[in-house]
Amino acid sequence: MAYAEETQPSFTLGDPAIVCRWRLCQGRLPMENRHLRALSRRRVGGEPVSRELIAWAKQHIEWTLEDGSAEHPDGVLMLVIDSEGKAAMTVGPYTELPAARLADLVGRATVSSREADETGVAPESLWVARDGVFYWGIEPDCAPSGAATLVEDLAKTLGLPVRRIDGLSHKVASGEVEYDEAFLVSDEHGVVPATDAAGEQGERFRSGYDKLMESYRRKH
Repeated sequence: MAYAEETQPSFTLGDPAIVCRWRLCQGRLPMENRHLRALSRRRVGGEPVSRELIAWAKQHIEWTLEDGSAEHPDGVLMLVIDSEGKAAMTVGPYTELPAARLADLVGRATVSSREADETGVAPESLWVARDGVFYWGIEPDCAPSGAATLVEDLAKTLGLPVRRIDGLSHKVASGEVEYDEAFLVSDEHGVVPATDAAGEQGERFRSGYDKLMESYRRKH
C-alpha cells in the first residue's frame, strides 16, 4: 500500500477510506499505543494498513500535536487515510455528543459496525449488561478499537465476564436482547452510558476511563 505525506507538493487526499478520531488530553494522546495497534488491524481496499503507514502515523502524532494541540489541548486528533493509502493528520476541537439516549447510541454503533465491515475495526461499539454479564456488540472476526481494548481490560481486572454478540445493536433495537443497562464505547467520546439505560456498572467503566485521562492530565 502506498502512502504520502500531506506536506508533499503533489499531495492530494482522495475519498476517505478510514477516518480515526482520537481524544486528546493536555495536548497528548493517552491511548496512543492502543490506537496504533487498532490501526494496524484495519484494512483499506481489502489490504491491511501497511507497516510504513503505521510508522508514519506514529511519527506524525508527535509532530501534529506539537503544531496543533496548543489551540485544542483536549481536542481530537484526526487521521484520514484515502483509498490509495495516502494519509493526513490534524487536530480539531472536541464536541460532546448532542444526545445519548439508547436509541442514539444504537444508531451510532450501527453506523460504526458498517465501517467495521469495510475496514475491520469499529471505532464505536455498543455494550449492554444483563445479570452481571456484559455483552459487547462486536463481530467474532472484528478487531477491537483502542478504547474498546481499555474497557475489555478493565472488565478482566474487575473479574466481569464479557461476551461478544454479532449484531447487538439491531438485537437491542428490536427487543431481541434484554438488558439492565447500556453504554457506548468510543475512541472519540470514551464511555457514554445511555441516559435512559444507565447503571452502576457502566458508570464504573466511565469512571475508569475518566481516571485514566485525569491521571494523564496530572502527569502533564
